[in-house]
Amino acid sequence: MVTVHVEGIPERRVPQVGPFAAVARAFGAIPPPALVLLGVVSVQVGAAVAKQLFTMAGSAGTVTLRLVLAAVVLLVVWRPSFRMDRRTLLVVAGYGLVLGVMNLTFYQAIERIPLGAAVTIEFLGPLAVAVLGSRRWLDGLWALLAAVGVLLLTRADGGLELTGVLFALAAAVCWAAYILLAAALGNRTSDGKGLALAMVFGALVALPFGVADAGAALLDPVVLIAGLAVALLSSVVPYSLELEALRRIPPRVFGILMSLEPAVAAVAGLILLHEALRPAQWVAVCCVVLASVGATRSARPEV
Repeated sequence: MVTVHVEGIPERRVPQVGPFAAVARAFGAIPPPALVLLGVVSVQVGAAVAKQLFTMAGSAGTVTLRLVLAAVVLLVVWRPSFRMDRRTLLVVAGYGLVLGVMNLTFYQAIERIPLGAAVTIEFLGPLAVAVLGSRRWLDGLWALLAAVGVLLLTRADGGLELTGVLFALAAAVCWAAYILLAAALGNRTSDGKGLALAMVFGALVALPFGVADAGAALLDPVVLIAGLAVALLSSVVPYSLELEALRRIPPRVFGILMSLEPAVAAVAGLILLHEALRPAQWVAVCCVVLASVGATRSARPEV
């Protein structure tokens, strides 16, 4: 799974205290832009490691490992209570449901199409939330540029497997819902307690698919270690780096840097997975990156 902040969209919520903050303070001497870029690289390296784990645990099994291990870590750190009012419980459960489905569909996508292509298509989710929330004609042009990029990506030189594209689009829809639910979760819970409980729900959503896909392989020590690496690379490290960066740079600058994720994903896929995109597909990735940067730069400051 990948994350992004675009002006007008709540950034990924990270804990303000505890082990995450302690880790972040260790990076205090690193310039904020470098922290964000390191976090982006960590997320995409984690996705590449996850894809390599598919041969042992399957895509659903890998998702299950990531979510279950992340839930365990967050429960230990935050020790949340399940005692909450009905509306809060519905928000937490809904957030967890979207989180689980988003990860399942994204991992199904990268099982079928290159990592860079999947991330680029999935990136339409947060971009759509940003553009649809605006009435400026310029944002319509950024949306058109992103659409051209995705069309070029899927049609260039024979295109991509349709099933993989559809899974990536499903992940994009889930990412948009994830962003909208994040605001509600933040309003109704404090610190990382809501996220910890939501991660439990997400893990429960993925668990039946993971067991069916991988079975006893989920208990293999090698698979468990690899799954923990995915959880650390995709969650713990990025959360810590982004926490420190968001304290020192404006959200808009953060959003522009996060807009590089599709390009970083394409490079990670090339280096770690030997997934070479065709020239036209690289142009497509650049179109989506430029659209995201443009939508972020043209957004009005929050008041």
